Amino acid sequence: MANRPSENWRAWMAEVARDVEAGILEPECAGAVEMYSESLLRATDSALEAFEAEVCALVGPSDAEVFGVVERVVLALNAVGGDDSHGYCTEEREQLCEYIDLTLGEHGVDVAALAERRGMNRAEITDAWRDW
Repeated sequence: MANRPSENWRAWMAEVARDVEAGILEPECAGAVEMYSESLLRATDSALEAFEAEVCALVGPSDAEVFGVVERVVLALNAVGGDDSHGYCTEEREQLCEYIDLTLGEHGVDVAALAERRGMNRAEITDAWRDW
């Protein structure tokens, strides 16, 4: 199963903390870790958990059903990213899009074919709703 981006962000924060403790990084270099607040991580996890549950429940879904699931997770992530205390940077946005694509694929959705039937590239399946 694809790793949630928030899992990767937590692992990176732990690595930075270890490097600071070991003296590999100066403490002032660890400030970037603050971009992943616990509230951002929890809210992101919550949105992705709901997405995963919906994707697992799909059985022979129509394109409209798949796009409905994508729309709901994107809107949920918009709400997380739209909060004044949160926000997703370019790298995080790319990771979230990749996670959505991988999760759909792992559950039998041919994302490339789905996108093609809508006249788009697979990287564009979130674009209609995405604010982040």
